[in-house]
Amino acid sequence: MVQPWASSASAPISSDGGPVTLVDESTFCISGRSGDFVPGSAHGLFFRDTRFLSVLRLRVNGDHPEPLSSVAVEPFSGAFVLRDNPRPGQADSHLVVFRRRYVGQGMREDVTVRNYGTEPAYCALEIEAGADFADLFEVKEGRVVKVGDLDREATGHRLTFTYRRNNFRRAVHLDFTEEPRLDGSVAAFEVIVPPGEAWTTCLQVTLVIDDAPVSPRYRCGEPVERAAPIERLEEWRERLPTVTTDHDWFRALVGRSGDDLAALRIFDPDHPERAVVAAGAPWFMTLFGRDSLITSWMAMIIDPDLALGTLQTLARFQGEKEDPLTEEEPGRILHEMRFGETAELSLGSGNIYYGTVDATPLFVMLLGELRRWGIRPDEVDALLPAADRALEWIDTYGDRDGDGYVEYRRTSDRGLRNQGWKDSWDGVRFADGRLPETPVALCEVQGYVYAALLARSRFAEEAGDADTATRLADRAAGLKARFNRDFWLEDRGWFAMGLDADKAPIDALASNMGHCLWTGIVDADKAERVARRLLSDDMFTGWGVRTLAASMTGYNPISYHCGSVWPHDNAIVAAGLMRYGFVEETHRILEGMIDAAASFGLRLPELFAGLPRRELGFPVGYPTSCSPQAWATASPLLFLRTMLRFQPDLRRGRLTVDPVIPGWIGRLRLDGLPILDGSLSLDLEGESCAVVSAPPGLEVVCGGRPATRP
Repeated sequence: MVQPWASSASAPISSDGGPVTLVDESTFCISGRSGDFVPGSAHGLFFRDTRFLSVLRLRVNGDHPEPLSSVAVEPFSGAFVLRDNPRPGQADSHLVVFRRRYVGQGMREDVTVRNYGTEPAYCALEIEAGADFADLFEVKEGRVVKVGDLDREATGHRLTFTYRRNNFRRAVHLDFTEEPRLDGSVAAFEVIVPPGEAWTTCLQVTLVIDDAPVSPRYRCGEPVERAAPIERLEEWRERLPTVTTDHDWFRALVGRSGDDLAALRIFDPDHPERAVVAAGAPWFMTLFGRDSLITSWMAMIIDPDLALGTLQTLARFQGEKEDPLTEEEPGRILHEMRFGETAELSLGSGNIYYGTVDATPLFVMLLGELRRWGIRPDEVDALLPAADRALEWIDTYGDRDGDGYVEYRRTSDRGLRNQGWKDSWDGVRFADGRLPETPVALCEVQGYVYAALLARSRFAEEAGDADTATRLADRAAGLKARFNRDFWLEDRGWFAMGLDADKAPIDALASNMGHCLWTGIVDADKAERVARRLLSDDMFTGWGVRTLAASMTGYNPISYHCGSVWPHDNAIVAAGLMRYGFVEETHRILEGMIDAAASFGLRLPELFAGLPRRELGFPVGYPTSCSPQAWATASPLLFLRTMLRFQPDLRRGRLTVDPVIPGWIGRLRLDGLPILDGSLSLDLEGESCAVVSAPPGLEVVCGGRPATRP
């Protein structure tokens, strides 16, 4: 069995020019431009990792109508316009079909047929439905073979599909406001539409889990405007800061980031006030430890509350016991949550998998960053016990051999072989292409641990616990010294990706060391050589830094982790370069990323091909890339923070802004940045900074960038 967290293959998403993806928390739907869910594709209505509808096709007068236009009006709603096919010998048709779709814990679809002719028009409308209840990853990988019991029942206004396999039970009801003629899986209507008038039916899709219906957010007969997702989206948009700049692409990209993050938010049903960010649409609309933590860090500049909700939710599910199947261990932060049939079978009837080595130190890092923003200090401090349990996991389970480095090794053959962010089976390799034996100590993970120790040390310092503060700071200093000794390849001029089971350096030239700049674990005397390597032709495509250098054995520009370009990776690399003062190199990466975004509809995808810019002049997409994907969506926000050199110390009421705005951006105006229960507005250009307005009690220092504290 292929485990639900280990795949990067994909079935085709669309066969008619799509896809159109609509998302609301853990509900999403994928269709073609017509609005149809086509059999044999990855189309469908999904909820909690199960496809509840796999077929939804509309026919008018015996044929599929012609798609004219489709648009995602909001992240969770779409509109499709189609026309009846003209009769033989005629150029036009008078019947136009409008499909308005809303997803949210189910689906509502309003189907309207309008007659633009001068005489009454006969219309035979058929809606064909089907449900396979496939697991999300079965669909993504194109391997849907159901072995449970599928049934169908049709009565009155309702068509019902059910599925059962052992204890896994799912069903879906399709209810029509106008009574159809039900024939198998087809609901048929025959109507005469008067000239200039319209006929409408509403389809209500209700999902059933373990015999319990899920309450849909959008119901036939109720005003759509009252639905919670619309209210939440409007509230989010009202709170977003605004960016004004001479660079139209960058302004649009930052704006798109705000909208996409809104679409990717999910809410804990037990704590509806807590928003966390899902990893990406359509395939990863669930909580991921690493992805959600890094995305929340990047989004701090527009919404620090997202980081708090993410930390509180991850602390709620922090590991408590040892379970080799799910890789749960006391203090460990989860990798991902899943709810589908495959997840239940693969996770030993559980739905949380913990097999990641970096989420646990990232948890402590993000908590330390949230402390610097000064929001809700009591709630932040309440998470310190979870941070201490995370540090205990680092000591006890992360470093089993006691060498001072955190390593990973899966505890069963169902787990991920690689457990850093490059978690594909071949994502970690030697320069000659060999794959290392585990346990593996990744270079960036040591950087995360280093930053986590410093973050917890500063908490202790603020609390007046000098002994703990000194002890943790000394541990961090010792880790830094060992790291620069054991991971540095002096003859190559770069840091090893990691150390293998024999403590041999995994010597491939890769982007991982850029994360080490970001956390500050790199000695200053090595930083310049690292920067040169990252921006060399071997690594930098002109659009961004590759995951693996072109000179390495195993390099493939159209692979998941072995030569592709990831926007979030580049955002972190750029932030690391800026930390060490490499302004020009930082600007090159940011300009390449923003230029690439223009070719992807001003939305950065999860990843794209690592082909050189000079050869094609345009970036090439990766076939299964998520879009929107959380940390790619949030990357422009980290670009912005990096240009501003934005350093909050808000518990002390101080903010330092020392901008280096590139000339191609021009003037930059920020309004409504959320700071200390108020908002901040800044005018910036080049290295100049002017405070337009600031909340009372905040000292804003423009210029005078503080020295780096690696």
